[in-house]
Parts: sequence; structure tokens; C-alpha cells
Amino acid sequence: MGAHCLSVTRSCRCVGLARAAYYREPIAPAVRDAEIIGLLNELVEERPRRGFWKCCALIRRRGHQWNHKRVYRVYCSLKLNQKRRAKRRVPTRERQPLNVPAAPNLMWSADFVSDALYCGRRFRTFNIIDDFNREAVAIEIDTSITSRRLIRVFEQIQEQRGLPATLRVDNGPEFLGEAFIDWAKEQGMHVQHIQPGKPNQNAYIERFNRTYREELLDTYQFSTLDDVRELTYRWLTEYNEERPHDALDNRTPLECFIDHARGSSYELST
Repeated sequence: MGAHCLSVTRSCRCVGLARAAYYREPIAPAVRDAEIIGLLNELVEERPRRGFWKCCALIRRRGHQWNHKRVYRVYCSLKLNQKRRAKRRVPTRERQPLNVPAAPNLMWSADFVSDALYCGRRFRTFNIIDDFNREAVAIEIDTSITSRRLIRVFEQIQEQRGLPATLRVDNGPEFLGEAFIDWAKEQGMHVQHIQPGKPNQNAYIERFNRTYREELLDTYQFSTLDDVRELTYRWLTEYNEERPHDALDNRTPLECFIDHARGSSYELST
């Protein structure tokens, strides 16, 4: 056995290798498993979303008795083991009426809007409105907005005008984050989640998002985030102080707030 002067039998015994394996010519995996590879490719080509166990069952139905571990090894080597999207568990929500609050800062609505710069880089805007007079309270713009970022946004708003009694939102991960929920509870702000898949239950902010997209995001091409922020600031000023709203009897959100402060009574349409 070469320089060690050991027999093949003894050498194989030392390394735990069968003599038959020593004499057998090595076969490349692509050659050895060619039939399995061809069959898996055929099954996946027909139905790209087929999982391993479905493919394995179909292989068995065709009369092949390969061990499922061998088939899975080939399945993984072909990078067919796709990650399954786990179903997100959302607590049961009760439907709440979509009424117009009787005063400012009682009920706010918030949601996200997604868009892209001219270079293709995605960004998000976090929009907040007061349901009473449809005032756009704030629009935060960045490439990523997490639960902790929401806390900073609301802390800034709190210093300027306080927080609402209730915040109506959907079931996005940012609004379900433990950090944001705990902070809102400490501040006495109730976070009211709508039912999953029911955006009409947050209709005020959905309507605002549509206006924001049509009048600004879809109208301009933005090169940088600073461009988006600057034009959004100008648009917000016009929206709150100059643009009349049908739901406010053709008044602006600012005029509606002033009239409420003076004690005037108007019927706000829902």
C-alpha cells in the first residue's frame, strides 16, 4: 500500500473503508444522479411551485424507489428548496365605525405609501391625518421606516401639538411592533387596528394617500429624497391652508379648525 507498506485490506480497515469502495471507480454526482436530476427538473418545469414532498410522491408513483434522503440531497443541490412564506398571524380585530370625530386630536389615521426615485431606489412615506378636519399632520419620508422610527416621529409631533386619543392603523409590522405598542400605551394613545384585508375601514387615510399620489408622487420624477421632502412640504402647506375639501363644505382644514375653535357648527360629511 505505497510508502506505508500496508496491504489494501489492512489499510481499508484502518480508515473504515470497504475494499469494494476502494476498487470502485469514482463517479461524479451529476452522472450518478443524472436520472433523478432529469426527473426533478421535469416535475419542477411543469409546476414551478411544487415542493419536495409533492415531487417525491410523484417519483414514487412512477415506480422509482430511491431513498427520499437521496432525492432530497439532489433536490437541494439543484437549489429547488425554496423558502416558504410563513403566514403572519394577526389577532382577531373588531370592526369599528368610521365616524367623524367631534373635535381635533380625537382620532388620527396613519398609513404608508411606497414609491421610487428616478434611479429606481425605493422609498416610503408615512402619512398621518386628523380625521376631524382631514388635516395632514405629518409626512415622514425615508427608504426605511421602522417601529422605532415611528416613535421618533410621534415624539416630535407630541412636542408641537400633542397626541391623539386614538390612532387608526392597519396590521402592518411597523404598527404591530412591541416597541411602538408599548410606547403608545405609555403615552395614553390607543392604537386601533382595522380588520385584516379591510382597507375601507381606514378610508380617510386611504383617500388622502390617493390624493397625495395623484397630485405629487405621480406628477414629478424625483432624483433624491431631499427633492421628495421639499416638494412634499410645499404640497402639505397648500393642502392644509389653501385646498378646499368637499367633505368640509369646501373649506380648508385650517378654516375648519378655526371655525371649530370659534364654536361654529358644521355638518361634516363622511
